Amino acid sequence: MALKTVQLQVYVYEGTSGSYTSSDLKYTLQNSLIGEDTNVVFEISELVRDYLTLTFNNDYVSKCVWVTTIATLLDENNNVFTYGSPITNTYLAVEGYGFFEDGASPELSRNALMTANTIYLPEGTAGKFPIFAEGVGKYIIDSTTTQVTDSGNTNQKIQYITIPADSSSIKVYDTDDTTLRKTITVNNICEPKFTPYKVTFTNKYGAFQDLYFFKKTTESFNVTDETFKRNTIDNSTATYNKYAGQQERYNSNATKSISLNTGFINEDSNSSIEELFLSENVWIRYGSDTLPIIPKSKSLTLKTSLNDKLANYTVDFEFAFNKINNVR
Repeated sequence: MALKTVQLQVYVYEGTSGSYTSSDLKYTLQNSLIGEDTNVVFEISELVRDYLTLTFNNDYVSKCVWVTTIATLLDENNNVFTYGSPITNTYLAVEGYGFFEDGASPELSRNALMTANTIYLPEGTAGKFPIFAEGVGKYIIDSTTTQVTDSGNTNQKIQYITIPADSSSIKVYDTDDTTLRKTITVNNICEPKFTPYKVTFTNKYGAFQDLYFFKKTTESFNVTDETFKRNTIDNSTATYNKYAGQQERYNSNATKSISLNTGFINEDSNSSIEELFLSENVWIRYGSDTLPIIPKSKSLTLKTSLNDKLANYTVDFEFAFNKINNVR
């Protein structure tokens, strides 16, 4: 009998690989061969994404899930193939993405989870740097070496290295401890005039990445409201009070915006700016709070040392909530 139909069970879960139970079955899909096709294709990324809920409160917690698929092969009479069926595969899913140039279903970095090779931190301030624990044996910050362990649990697959204040470099090595995979330069910026703001976003690898804005900050807000015309006549006296307005306002609220400037950065940081613009999850450290924001800027001209010498980016954000609390 020839292959006709494939039934796919999709399990999404946290913990260790293969630790799923019946309650982790999220989808049962079915697809059949059409015409002269020899392959059955399932697109499950958007389905799995429903179970990758990202939250961030300055806590840098690993966000990923295991996905186990079980494919049952059926013939034209819906009989299960006795040979080669079922087929089980397990994947680790993160809230990442590939660019068009990366091709179909690319596997992203298995070591350092940041595209740029440069980090900017305020002088005297520690930072965070994401790595994929499964593909890293050790990392060296300046002259201090740290071994990386991987328990296989989703809660530590993405680990966030603490960068001590005033460090200068990070070197990330493969699991063999000898192959250097990435070198990151840490620039410590002394900013005596403006208050630096830390913006955290999910980058293309599905990891939280920090980007500091060191220069001028401008805050503004936009008010929305509605009005109606009311009758102010007192029927008993056929008069009205001059202090009672005819136009009355209701449903007033506002959204607050903030415009930030990076200060001068090198063109290696262009990838970080680009991924910030594309991110659907962005937060700002605002006073002692971590607040959600949305990039309002929709266009970006990438700057280079050849064309612009020094690059400073201005990015406009809108706070992702109303000024007057109307959460219901």
